[in-house]
Amino acid sequence: MTENAIAKEIVDAAFRIHTTLGPGLLESVYHAVLAYELAQRGLQTVSQQAIPVVYGTIRIDIGFRADLIVEDRVIVEIKSVEVLAPVHKKQLLTYLKLADKRLGLLINFNAALIKDGITRIVNGLEEEESRAKSQGRQEHQLTLRALVSCRFEVEDLARYLRKG
Repeated sequence: MTENAIAKEIVDAAFRIHTTLGPGLLESVYHAVLAYELAQRGLQTVSQQAIPVVYGTIRIDIGFRADLIVEDRVIVEIKSVEVLAPVHKKQLLTYLKLADKRLGLLINFNAALIKDGITRIVNGLEEEESRAKSQGRQEHQLTLRALVSCRFEVEDLARYLRKG
């Protein structure tokens, strides 16, 4: 499963939870329910995983704890606050770098609409996807050119056969 496919499942689960429970509960409640919902969908989820911080020759074994790591690919940070602060986004990006992950979701369940409470943070993911999309467009354009070329060849052959 790609990071984006995993993220889609996480967002869908967060929407379902928010629709059912609404805003205003403790982060720990949303954390437990989201872990449960993702497990029900067959996704492997690790809660409160310690991520070490290495600085030079020093290793700090519990540099931070990721709220959820889903399928060992996506970090989910759960909040239930009035307003997300800019530091929350920076924090998640730092977590992604330290854990060597490419995608994180910052989910604030206290938002009135959950779509306004979900922030996607990337660590190198978009560049790779953009290259893949660009390559796909180029291949699509080549295929289209080949089809157009074939069409003209078929039309020319049909005209030739009608004359003969």
